[in-house]
Amino acid sequence: MKNNYLLVHGSFSSPFSNWLPWLRSELEKENLEVYTPDFPTGVGYQNYDNWSKLLKVYVEAGIVNENTVIYAHSIAPIFVCKFLVENKIKVKRLVFVCGFNNYLGIDKDYDSVNESMYFDNLEDVKEYCDDIICYYSDNDPYVKYDVEKEFADAIATTEYCIPGGGHLNAESNYSEFKELLKHI
Repeated sequence: MKNNYLLVHGSFSSPFSNWLPWLRSELEKENLEVYTPDFPTGVGYQNYDNWSKLLKVYVEAGIVNENTVIYAHSIAPIFVCKFLVENKIKVKRLVFVCGFNNYLGIDKDYDSVNESMYFDNLEDVKEYCDDIICYYSDNDPYVKYDVEKEFADAIATTEYCIPGGGHLNAESNYSEFKELLKHI
Protein backbone atom coordinates (compact mmCIF):
# COMPACT_ATOMS: atom_id res chain seq x y z
CA MET A 1 0.00 0.00 0.00
CA LYS A 2 1.17 3.52 -0.84
CA ASN A 3 2.14 6.02 1.85
CA ASN A 4 -0.20 8.86 2.67
CA TYR A 5 0.69 12.13 4.35
CA LEU A 6 -0.87 14.04 7.21
CA LEU A 7 0.28 17.63 7.87
CA VAL A 8 -0.57 19.01 11.32
CA HIS A 9 -0.36 22.72 12.17
CA GLY A 10 0.49 24.26 15.54
CA SER A 11 -1.24 26.55 18.05
CA PHE A 12 -3.11 29.58 16.68
CA SER A 13 -2.19 28.37 13.20
CA SER A 14 -3.88 26.61 10.29
CA PRO A 15 -3.17 24.28 7.38
CA PHE A 16 -2.77 27.44 5.28
CA SER A 17 0.20 28.85 7.19
CA ASN A 18 3.95 28.45 7.41
CA TRP A 19 5.42 25.69 5.20
CA LEU A 20 2.32 23.47 5.22
CA PRO A 21 0.73 24.78 1.95
CA TRP A 22 4.08 24.55 0.19
CA LEU A 23 4.70 20.99 1.45
CA ARG A 24 1.17 19.93 0.48
CA SER A 25 1.74 21.30 -3.02
CA GLU A 26 5.09 19.51 -3.35
CA LEU A 27 3.57 16.18 -2.25
CA GLU A 28 0.60 16.60 -4.57
CA LYS A 29 2.99 17.23 -7.50
CA GLU A 30 4.19 13.67 -6.84
CA ASN A 31 0.57 12.41 -6.95
CA LEU A 32 0.69 11.56 -3.26
CA GLU A 33 -2.33 11.46 -0.97
CA VAL A 34 -2.15 14.44 1.45
CA TYR A 35 -4.43 15.50 4.30
CA THR A 36 -4.23 18.82 6.17
CA PRO A 37 -6.85 18.87 8.94
CA ASP A 38 -7.90 22.29 10.19
CA PHE A 39 -7.78 21.78 13.96
CA PRO A 40 -9.72 24.14 16.24
CA THR A 41 -7.55 26.96 17.54
CA GLY A 42 -7.90 29.71 20.09
CA VAL A 43 -8.46 29.82 23.82
CA GLY A 44 -11.44 27.65 24.70
CA TYR A 45 -11.27 25.68 21.42
CA GLN A 46 -7.77 24.32 21.11
CA ASN A 47 -7.24 21.45 23.50
CA TYR A 48 -6.30 17.80 23.38
CA ASP A 49 -9.90 16.53 23.43
CA ASN A 50 -11.04 18.70 20.53
CA TRP A 51 -7.99 17.89 18.43
CA SER A 52 -8.38 14.18 19.22
CA LYS A 53 -12.01 14.16 18.09
CA LEU A 54 -10.97 15.51 14.69
CA LEU A 55 -8.00 13.16 14.28
CA LYS A 56 -10.18 10.17 15.22
CA VAL A 57 -12.31 10.92 12.15
CA TYR A 58 -9.20 10.35 10.01
CA VAL A 59 -8.39 7.15 11.91
CA GLU A 60 -11.94 5.81 11.53
CA ALA A 61 -11.83 6.60 7.80
CA GLY A 62 -8.69 4.44 7.51
CA ILE A 63 -6.51 7.41 6.63
CA VAL A 64 -4.14 7.26 9.60
CA ASN A 65 -2.46 3.86 9.55
CA GLU A 66 0.88 2.03 9.21
CA ASN A 67 1.47 3.73 5.83
CA THR A 68 1.02 7.25 7.14
CA VAL A 69 3.81 9.81 7.33
CA ILE A 70 2.94 12.66 9.69
CA TYR A 71 4.59 16.08 9.49
CA ALA A 72 3.82 18.24 12.53
CA HIS A 73 4.89 21.70 13.70
CA SER A 74 5.27 23.31 17.15
CA ILE A 75 2.62 21.96 19.59
CA ALA A 76 1.48 19.37 17.04
CA PRO A 77 4.36 16.90 17.60
CA ILE A 78 3.48 16.34 21.26
CA PHE A 79 -0.21 16.14 20.37
CA VAL A 80 0.57 13.48 17.76
CA CYS A 81 2.74 11.51 20.21
CA LYS A 82 0.08 11.55 22.92
CA PHE A 83 -2.65 10.61 20.43
CA LEU A 84 -0.71 7.67 18.96
CA VAL A 85 0.20 6.33 22.41
CA GLU A 86 -3.29 6.71 23.90
CA ASN A 87 -4.98 5.17 20.84
CA LYS A 88 -2.26 2.56 20.17
CA ILE A 89 -1.89 3.54 16.50
CA LYS A 90 1.22 2.69 14.49
CA VAL A 91 2.42 4.98 11.70
CA LYS A 92 5.27 4.78 9.19
CA ARG A 93 7.22 7.97 9.94
CA LEU A 94 7.00 11.08 12.10
CA VAL A 95 8.65 14.31 10.98
CA PHE A 96 8.51 16.85 13.78
CA VAL A 97 9.46 20.52 13.53
CA CYS A 98 10.13 22.50 16.74
CA GLY A 99 8.44 19.94 18.97
CA PHE A 100 8.35 20.29 22.74
CA ASN A 101 6.67 18.85 25.83
CA ASN A 102 5.73 20.19 29.27
CA TYR A 103 6.87 23.72 28.43
CA LEU A 104 5.06 26.72 29.85
CA GLY A 105 6.07 30.34 29.67
CA ILE A 106 5.45 31.44 26.07
CA ASP A 107 2.48 33.56 27.21
CA LYS A 108 -0.87 33.09 28.98
CA ASP A 109 -2.84 32.22 25.82
CA TYR A 110 -0.29 29.76 24.42
CA ASP A 111 0.14 28.12 27.80
CA SER A 112 -3.63 27.67 28.18
CA VAL A 113 -4.08 26.01 24.76
CA ASN A 114 -0.88 23.94 24.88
CA GLU A 115 -1.07 22.54 28.40
CA SER A 116 -3.63 19.78 27.71
CA MET A 117 -1.38 18.38 24.94
CA TYR A 118 1.49 17.49 27.27
CA PHE A 119 2.04 14.05 28.72
CA ASP A 120 4.65 12.18 30.74
CA ASN A 121 5.40 8.99 28.79
CA LEU A 122 6.81 10.64 25.67
CA GLU A 123 9.25 7.77 24.98
CA ASP A 124 6.29 5.39 24.58
CA VAL A 125 5.71 6.84 21.11
CA LYS A 126 8.68 4.78 19.91
CA GLU A 127 6.43 1.70 20.21
CA TYR A 128 4.19 3.19 17.50
CA CYS A 129 6.79 4.50 15.06
CA ASP A 130 10.31 3.32 14.22
CA ASP A 131 11.35 6.40 12.22
CA ILE A 132 11.11 9.73 14.06
CA ILE A 133 12.86 12.78 12.64
CA CYS A 134 13.07 16.01 14.64
CA TYR A 135 14.04 19.47 13.40
CA TYR A 136 14.64 22.40 15.73
CA SER A 137 16.76 25.54 15.80
CA ASP A 138 19.23 27.16 18.13
CA ASN A 139 17.31 30.45 18.40
CA ASP A 140 13.59 29.70 18.56
CA PRO A 141 11.92 32.86 19.93
CA TYR A 142 9.01 30.87 21.45
CA VAL A 143 10.46 27.65 22.83
CA LYS A 144 13.90 27.41 24.40
CA TYR A 145 16.56 25.44 22.54
CA ASP A 146 17.08 23.11 25.54
CA VAL A 147 13.37 22.20 25.57
CA GLU A 148 13.29 21.35 21.85
CA LYS A 149 16.60 19.46 22.09
CA GLU A 150 15.34 17.47 25.09
CA PHE A 151 12.19 16.53 23.15
CA ALA A 152 14.24 15.38 20.14
CA ASP A 153 16.79 13.52 22.28
CA ALA A 154 13.98 11.56 23.96
CA ILE A 155 12.42 10.15 20.77
CA ALA A 156 14.29 10.96 17.55
CA THR A 157 15.99 8.37 15.40
CA THR A 158 17.45 11.36 13.49
CA GLU A 159 17.60 15.00 14.53
CA TYR A 160 18.66 18.21 12.82
CA CYS A 161 19.45 21.55 14.42
CA ILE A 162 18.99 24.42 11.95
CA PRO A 163 21.28 27.31 13.01
CA GLY A 164 19.39 30.60 13.11
CA GLY A 165 16.13 28.93 12.04
CA GLY A 166 13.88 30.60 14.61
CA HIS A 167 10.59 28.73 15.02
CA LEU A 168 11.01 27.29 11.51
CA ASN A 169 7.83 29.07 10.46
CA ALA A 170 6.86 31.80 7.96
CA GLU A 171 7.91 34.50 10.43
CA SER A 172 11.43 32.97 10.28
CA ASN A 173 11.33 32.82 6.45
CA TYR A 174 10.21 29.19 6.34
CA SER A 175 7.24 29.40 3.97
CA GLU A 176 9.16 26.66 2.17
CA PHE A 177 11.20 24.03 3.98
CA LYS A 178 13.00 21.99 1.32
CA GLU A 179 14.81 19.74 3.83
CA LEU A 180 11.46 18.14 4.68
CA LEU A 181 11.20 16.64 1.18
CA LYS A 182 13.95 14.14 1.94
CA HIS A 183 11.59 12.32 4.32
CA ILE A 184 8.87 11.50 1.80
